[in-house]
Amino acid sequence: MAEPASGARVGRTTKFAYGFGAVAFGVKDLGFAYFLMIFYNQVLGLPASAAGLALMIALLFDAVSDPIVGYASDNLRSRWGRRHPFMYAAALPIAVAFFFLWNPPGGVHALDSLGQSGLFAYLLGMAILVRILITFYEIPSTALVSELTSDYDERTTLLSYRFFFGYVGSLVLTFVTFSVFLKSTPAHPSGILNPAGYMPYAIASALVMLVTILVSSVGTHSEIPRLRAAPARKFEWRNTLKELGETFASRSFLALFVAALFSMMAQGVQTSLALYFATFYWELTSEDVRFYQPVQIASATAALLIAPIIAKRFDKKRAAILLSVVSLTFGPLPLFLRLLGFFPENDSSWLLPILLSHQFFESTIFISASIIISSMVADLVEEGERRTGRRSEGVYFAARTFAQKTVTGFGVFVSGIILDLVAFPATAKPGAVDDGVLMRLVLFYAPVFVLFHAAAALMLLGYRISRQSHAQDVFHLEDDVRAPPSGSSS
Repeated sequence: MAEPASGARVGRTTKFAYGFGAVAFGVKDLGFAYFLMIFYNQVLGLPASAAGLALMIALLFDAVSDPIVGYASDNLRSRWGRRHPFMYAAALPIAVAFFFLWNPPGGVHALDSLGQSGLFAYLLGMAILVRILITFYEIPSTALVSELTSDYDERTTLLSYRFFFGYVGSLVLTFVTFSVFLKSTPAHPSGILNPAGYMPYAIASALVMLVTILVSSVGTHSEIPRLRAAPARKFEWRNTLKELGETFASRSFLALFVAALFSMMAQGVQTSLALYFATFYWELTSEDVRFYQPVQIASATAALLIAPIIAKRFDKKRAAILLSVVSLTFGPLPLFLRLLGFFPENDSSWLLPILLSHQFFESTIFISASIIISSMVADLVEEGERRTGRRSEGVYFAARTFAQKTVTGFGVFVSGIILDLVAFPATAKPGAVDDGVLMRLVLFYAPVFVLFHAAAALMLLGYRISRQSHAQDVFHLEDDVRAPPSGSSS
């Protein structure tokens, strides 16, 4: 059996490979959260509530598949360890499934070919398939952080790399998408609504996912000999369910899981409606919107540097609460200022620079909070091992991954409900949407965003693991390994 993960620093190559793997999940996540609703609703013509419902139902399958995959990867015995067989196996299938998600039978005329119920069923089936396949990669891959090191601060650094690459990789692809695939044309002044751009986008996304999964898997392969091996035991459903229940019984886990759910739901609603606000509320062009990607890349870079510092300065729990409170107050500020008449008009040259500055600050806060919360998940492993006698990295990160997926599940579902409640028109044209509809959109969206972030901050109060308690957990576990068996000679 391998030694427990040490507190030693992780090599830069391993950090790069571990972090680089997040590009695949980032591409999938941003595609689902940013483009999928507007593609199926405004391009293909599926009602927003139907698209949101399909993604919400697909999320329910994650509620079952995520902990099963996490538990399986915690207990797999193979010559390639617990995690890597899942990672390698997911690479090609996830790329193929993601491509077909954006290419329903009949293409742009899918609604005519399949009908509303048929298109709904296609979206539902492909969303479920993509979610399950990304689960087979993302959970084992992310869970490696708790095995690579037990150092309290080094885990935050490792996860900073992962979030950095996850955001930067997907944002570079999004920038290319707006600049090349969805650029404005005479027939489609708003390139976001150009059906022809989504085929090359799907091909590029699928290839990026395939390459990054393989690079990350191969790049961390050399670490397998020093990672934990699964215990040899017979699989039984009764014991499995019992062990999952024991793992999830931690108050700190429950507090962190619910907080992550609320935080990601807030981000999901925001991301799903981002293109609606950009296109119809601020009346930005595709060329304007593409500048958001370099700004968010700058935010990811800032968070890579800032998150470890904030976590070390305030400790992880207090840092996460502070950032959540800042998010709920700062996020919807431009929308409220516009309603009050204190924001530049859409034809002002100041509009885009101010929106980009706001985006930089808001994204830096959110990414930093996400890094710190993920690092808090990693610290649950030793507390859980002391309590149950088992290491459950996969199960804990299954819960974290499930929370992340709510961005494109419950968040999109809520967004679809909001769009229907405000009577937002299908196949709308920028500048032609009624002002009353846009005002209602703000008044429905902003309170939901604030309430979700407030709930996340409150839930974090129940998290009990600190730097000191984590150090004690690691010390006692390593002491148990060093101690000779009972009755042996010294």
